[in-house]
Amino acid sequence: MDLFLDKSWVKLNRAREEYRNALVTFLDHAFATSAVENKIACPCGNCANRFYHERELVMKHMIMKGMDIDYQKCIWVFHGEPRVCDDDNFLYNNSTDVPNNSCNNDILRMVEDAFEFHEPSSSSTPSMNDEAKTFFKLIDDAKQPLYPGCEEFSKLSFTVEMYHLKCLYGVSNVGFDAFVKLFKRALPKDSALPNSFNQMQTIIKKLGLDYRKIDVCPNDCVLFWKEKIGLDKCPVCDELRWKTTDDGSVIKLASGQKVPKKVLRHFPLIPRLKRLFISSKTAHLMRWHADEREDDGKLRHPADSTAWKCFDERYPTFASDARNVRLGLSSDGFNPFGMMSSQYSIWPVVLMAYNLPPWLCMKQSYFMLSLIIPGPKGPGNDIDVFLEPLIDELQLLWEVGVDTFDASKGETFRLYGALLWTINDFPAYGNLSGWKTKGKCACPYCNIDSCSFYLEGSKKLCYLYHRRLLDDDHSFRHDSRSFNGQVELRPPPKLWTGSELLKQMENVDVVYGKHPSIHKLNKETRKRKREDDFVEEVPWKKKSLFFRLEYWEHLLVRHNLDVMHVEKNVSEKIIGTLFGIDGKTKDTKKSRIDLERMNIRPDLHPVTLNNKTYIPPACFTLSKKEKEEMLGILASVRVPDGYATNIRRRIIDGEIRNLKIHDHHILMQQLLPLALRKMKNKDVSYVLIELCNFFKELCSKVATPEDFEKLEKRIVVILCHLERIFLPSFFDIMVHLPVHLPYEAKILGPVFQRWMYPVERYMRKLESYVGNKSQLEASIAEGALAEECLGFCSRYLQDVQLRENRSSRNNDDTDDVVVGGLSIFSLKCRAMSKKREFRPDYYVIEQAHSYILSNCEEVQVYAQEHYQIVSDIYRNTPEIIDDAHRKEFPKWFADNVAKHLPSDSCTANDLKYLSMFPSMWMNIMTKERGVVSM
Repeated sequence: MDLFLDKSWVKLNRAREEYRNALVTFLDHAFATSAVENKIACPCGNCANRFYHERELVMKHMIMKGMDIDYQKCIWVFHGEPRVCDDDNFLYNNSTDVPNNSCNNDILRMVEDAFEFHEPSSSSTPSMNDEAKTFFKLIDDAKQPLYPGCEEFSKLSFTVEMYHLKCLYGVSNVGFDAFVKLFKRALPKDSALPNSFNQMQTIIKKLGLDYRKIDVCPNDCVLFWKEKIGLDKCPVCDELRWKTTDDGSVIKLASGQKVPKKVLRHFPLIPRLKRLFISSKTAHLMRWHADEREDDGKLRHPADSTAWKCFDERYPTFASDARNVRLGLSSDGFNPFGMMSSQYSIWPVVLMAYNLPPWLCMKQSYFMLSLIIPGPKGPGNDIDVFLEPLIDELQLLWEVGVDTFDASKGETFRLYGALLWTINDFPAYGNLSGWKTKGKCACPYCNIDSCSFYLEGSKKLCYLYHRRLLDDDHSFRHDSRSFNGQVELRPPPKLWTGSELLKQMENVDVVYGKHPSIHKLNKETRKRKREDDFVEEVPWKKKSLFFRLEYWEHLLVRHNLDVMHVEKNVSEKIIGTLFGIDGKTKDTKKSRIDLERMNIRPDLHPVTLNNKTYIPPACFTLSKKEKEEMLGILASVRVPDGYATNIRRRIIDGEIRNLKIHDHHILMQQLLPLALRKMKNKDVSYVLIELCNFFKELCSKVATPEDFEKLEKRIVVILCHLERIFLPSFFDIMVHLPVHLPYEAKILGPVFQRWMYPVERYMRKLESYVGNKSQLEASIAEGALAEECLGFCSRYLQDVQLRENRSSRNNDDTDDVVVGGLSIFSLKCRAMSKKREFRPDYYVIEQAHSYILSNCEEVQVYAQEHYQIVSDIYRNTPEIIDDAHRKEFPKWFADNVAKHLPSDSCTANDLKYLSMFPSMWMNIMTKERGVVSM
C-alpha cells in the first residue's frame, strides 16, 4: 500500500490491527523525513499539527482521537508527502536568511493567500502598483529574522503572534505599547521588532480587507453614492449633507475634506467570500456540504433541508458547482452606551456562509460583517436604504459571478452566491420583510387570515382560536364551554407563496426617510388607499428590497422566526404568571374583567364584597407552599460552570427576576419541568411540561422531517390546552408564533443554525470595541477589521493558543502524559476539594457502569466485533444469568471470554475493568442482542 496514494486507513476502526499497522508505517515515514529533535507535528484531532511530540505519544493520540478531519483532506506536508505544485517556496527557496521551519513557511503562505498570489509568472514581471509593493514588503518582513541569528521568528511572524495575543487576552493599547517597548529593550539593538503598537497595527492591517464609507442623508432618505455621490443636499428632504458650525459654514478637515453628518460603513462581501477560497486553510471547507455531509434523510445541516433541495431543483446550474455560496443574513441593534443612555442604536448587518460544516458556519470567526448602520436612531423601516450596497453585491454574485481562485484544487472558477434567508428577532423581522408585526394581522404566516381581537380590559390584542388548526374531527372544535363559548369550524389559514405576497404588495408605496414631511406624506398616501374601495388594505409597510433578487420570490421561507426570542417570551409569561411577579403576571384584575365581558368562565370573574374586589384563584394559581417548593428545587440546582446563571441568585423575595435570555432557555428545557412536578394541579403541570418538551425537541441538532410534522400537531393541542387554563391576556403574538416554528424547522433545517444566540454574542463583541465614545461607529469598524485580520492570520499560526483551540478555564489537563488502559480511564481530572472517603450505593454504581459501557470506545468495539463469542458462551452457561452467580461473574468472564479473544484485542487490565459490570453486561446481551430471554 502506498502511504500517500491510499489514505483510507485513517477512517478504519482504530481498534483494528489494520489501522495500527498503517499507523506504524505512517510514523516510520514521518519520523524519517520530518522529525525535528526526534519529534513530529501530531496530526490527531486535538493537536491538529500545532504541537510536536515524540513517537510514543503521537501514536497514543492517533489511536485515541484519530487524525484531524481537515488534515485528512489536505496534502500531508508535515509528514513527508511531496507537494503536487511546489509554489510555496518559489519566492524564498534560495533565501539564506529565512529559517527553514514550518512556522515561517506558513507565514509566507499566509501573505500569498492574503494577496491572491499563487502562481509566479516567469515571462513577465508584476507591475509595481501599491498592492504589489505592499505584497513584496510583507514578503521581506516574513523573510527577515527578528534579530540576526534568530531561527524561530521572523519580523512578521513575531508581530502577528504578539498582536494575536493582545486580541485574545484583551490587553489595552497603552499596556500593549508598554510591552512592545520592553521587548524592544530586551532584544538586541539591531532587532527588527517595531517600535510601537501603532507600527505593529500598520503591518497587520496590510493583511486585512478594508471597508468603505458611504455618506447618508441625516434623515435616512438616500445614500450619497452612484449618481448621487456629488450632491450636497438630500434630493428627498433637502437636508444638508455636511456638518456645519453655528454660523452655517461647512466644517472641513485639515486636508480640505468636508465632514459628513452620517456615514454608513460597508465591508464588501465579495472579497471576503473570495478569501475563503483563496486561503489554503479554508478552501476545502467550502465544499463540505457536498463532499463530507452524511445524506441519510436526517436534518443536521441546512443542506439537508427541503428549502435547499428545492432551490437546487429550480436552479440546477447554480447547484452544479458545490462551491457556489449559500448565505444567511442577520441584523439587530444594540446600545453602545449600555446603561448610560437609551437613545442610541447601532445596527450591524452580519452574513454567514452555510457551505461550511455545521460546527463552523455559526462561529464568530467565520461571520462576515457587511454593514454598520449608524445611529443615533435605529433604521426601522428605512433599513432598505442602507442595504442597497449589499443587495448590489448579491445581485452581482447571482447574475454575473466573480472569478475566484480555489486553493484546494489549484484552479480558478466562477463563484456565484445566493441569500437563503434572514435571521432576526420579531421587531427586526418587520423592518427587513416589510410586514407589520403589530396589530390585528401581526402573524406573517396567518397573514390576513389571522384571528385576533381586542381586550377592552387589558387594552391589548389577543391571539386565540388555535382550535381552527386542529383536525376537523377533533373534539375541541365543538367544546364551546371550555374555550370562548363558540364552536370552531373554520379551516386553518392558507400558506401564502412568494408570488401571492408580491401581489399583495403591488399597491404598497412608501417614501423612505425620517423627516416629518415624509411621515405626513406616507400617512396621507395610506389614508387615500383606505378610502379607495378597489384597493384591499394589507398589513405591509413596504415592498422589501430583497425582492430585487431574482430568486427571492421563489424561496419557501424568506425570513426566520427567531426561536430564541420566542422561547424567552413564552418562558417569561409562564414564570411571571405562575409566581405572580408584579409587572410580568398576566393574571390581573383587568384580565379577569375581560372574562366577564366575554361572558366565559364565570368561576374566575371578579367578585365584589364589602366594596372590595376579590379575585378567585385560578387552576394555575400556586399556593405559598407550592411556590416555596418549586423555588427550592430551582435554587438547589447545580450546573456546570458557564452552563447557566446560578438561579439561586435570581430568586429575590420569593420571585425570579433579572433572568437573561439563555437562562430562560435552560429553565424551559431543563429545570422548569422538574419544578412543575410539585404542582398539585397535575392537569396544568402536564400541559406546561409538554410545552417545555416541545421546545426541547424543536431545538434538537438531529431530527427528521417526520419528527417536526409530529411537533406541528402537538403544539396546536398544547396551545388549545393552554387556552383552557390561562386567561386571554396571556395569548399575545409571541405565544401564538410557536405554532409555526415546527414548519420552519421542517423546511429549513436545524434550529441551532437559524437562531440569534451566536449573532447576539457577536453583537456583544462588537459593542466591546467601542473605545472612543465620540466616534462609535468608527471604533467598531476598526475593531472588527483588526479582529477579522487576526482571524485570518490565526489559521496559519502553529503552537499558538487561539480562541478555537484554547482550553477552557476548567480544563483538567496538566501535561501531555496519557494514562494507559481504556480511553475512558485515561482522562485526567483535577480535584475540587481535599480527599475524602465516599462509598456509593448500588444505584450509583449501576449508573457509573452504565455510563462507562455507553461511552467507552473500546467497549463498543468489543461488543460489535466479539458479541457472538460471548453469546455462544452465555447459551452454553445459562446459570450465569442467575443473580446468585453475580459475584462469580468476573472470574467466569476472564476464564471463558478472554481465551476466545484475539491477543491484541484486550489486555488483562482491560478485562479486569470490563468484568466489573456483570449486570450491565447481562442487560446488553439479553436486551440489546436478544441472546437470552430473562
